[in-house]
Amino acid sequence: MSAHPSPTTTLNEALRATPSITATATTTDLRADARIPLRAHLRHTGALVRRNLLWIRQDPESMFDAVLFPIVFTLLFVYVFGGSIGQSLGGGQEAYVQYIVPGLMAMMGMNMAQGVGTGFNQDFNTGVMDRFRSLPIGRGSVLFAKISVEMVRMLIATAILMVVGVLVGFDIGNWPGLFAAVGLSAVFGSALMWIFLTLGVVMKNAQSVQAMGFLVLMPLQFGSSIFAPTQSMPGWLESFTQVNPLSALADAARGLMVGGPVAHDLWMTLAWSVGITAVMAPVAIHKFRTKS
Repeated sequence: MSAHPSPTTTLNEALRATPSITATATTTDLRADARIPLRAHLRHTGALVRRNLLWIRQDPESMFDAVLFPIVFTLLFVYVFGGSIGQSLGGGQEAYVQYIVPGLMAMMGMNMAQGVGTGFNQDFNTGVMDRFRSLPIGRGSVLFAKISVEMVRMLIATAILMVVGVLVGFDIGNWPGLFAAVGLSAVFGSALMWIFLTLGVVMKNAQSVQAMGFLVLMPLQFGSSIFAPTQSMPGWLESFTQVNPLSALADAARGLMVGGPVAHDLWMTLAWSVGITAVMAPVAIHKFRTKS
C-alpha cells in the first residue's frame, strides 16, 4: 500500500469536515453554490490546494517547466545576446545581465499562466473536473486552488531565476525592491491566469490552449522591453511597447531592483492586473459552472 494518501482521498476527507450542502450540475445548484458560506469556500480551496500539491509530489515531472525555464532562458539570452545588446546599453554582458534578469521575472508569470490553462483543460478531458463538479464544493474554489498552486510554482521558478542570475553576475543591490518586484510579478501573473483558465474551459484540447497561448504570448513578449531596449524599434512597434503591460511590468521590476523611475510603470501594471482580473475572473467562473 502507498505510504501517502491519494489526492482524491484527502479531498474527500476534507469535504466530510465541511457543512453538508446538496449540489448537482443543474441551474438550481448553481444558485445554491452562491449560498455556500465563506468558511466552507476556504475549506474547499484548502483541500483542493492540498490535493494539487500531492499530485505534484507524485508527478515531479510536472515541475520541469518551472525548474528548467529560468535556467535555460537566462543562460540563453545572457550568453547569446548579452554582448551585442549590452554594448547598446553602454556596457557589455554585465550590463545586459542587469537588464535581462528583471525582464525575465516579468516573463515568468505569463509562461506559468499558460501552463495553468493547459493543465486545467487536461483535467476536463480526463474527467477530473466532472468529479469535482459532482461534489458539494464551491465551484470558484476549484479555480482559486488551481491559481494558488500555480503561484507556488511561479515563486519557485522566480527563486531559481534569481539564483541563476546571481551566478551569471546579477547584483542584488536593493533587497526590498527585489521582493516588491516579485510581488508585482505575482499579482500580474495571477491576473493572466484567469485568461488562460477561461481558455482551458472553452478550448477543446490542451494543444488548442497551447496554440492560442503561443499566438498571444509571442507578440506580447517580443514586442516589449523584456529582452531589449525599445528605442531602436520602428515607430509603430515602439508605440505598441508603450502600452504593452509586459513592458510596464519589466520596467517597473528594473526600477525596483536596479534603480530608475518606478511610479508610472508600477501603476500601469497594477491597473492592468486589476482590469484583467475584474473582467476575466467572473467569465472564467461562469464558464466553468456552465460547461456541459
